Amino acid sequence: MKPFRILIPVLLAAVLAGCVGCNDQPKLRLIGSQAPDFTVQDADRKVSLHDYRGKIVVLNFWSAHCAPCIAEMPSLMQLQKRMGDKITVVGVAVDTTNDEYHAFLQKHGIDFLTVLDTAKDSYNLYGATGYPETTIIDRDGMVRRKFVLAENWTSPEIVEYLQKL
Repeated sequence: MKPFRILIPVLLAAVLAGCVGCNDQPKLRLIGSQAPDFTVQDADRKVSLHDYRGKIVVLNFWSAHCAPCIAEMPSLMQLQKRMGDKITVVGVAVDTTNDEYHAFLQKHGIDFLTVLDTAKDSYNLYGATGYPETTIIDRDGMVRRKFVLAENWTSPEIVEYLQKL
């Protein structure tokens, strides 16, 4: 009976260590590196990340079915208005049909740059794992920060952070 008392904790520790080692946080690996470039074409527009070089980009992945995405949209719109041409908010819709996408934009009055990526190529390129998920890219095209889940984009801390970039 005694060997099992020793063996079970050792096995549990090994399993936990293995699980921690498997999670290399792909979404965090990009911080401090060049932002992966992408081009997404939907029925309305073509968006290429490299076109926004020289500006701070707030790259937001969202879905029309996502309640936290809906909750943060007003503050993203306010952020774009408040900071004007110093930043570009780029919303990339995923896991959403074309009809759902257009209905969402209309219903919520979205007035910042958005594009529908039905193939999720840009989402996968950034190692996103859910939505909303937002990447901050500086003027030189470097990934500076990631936000997972909804944020208040008009909070003094976030605005100050973006102004300092």
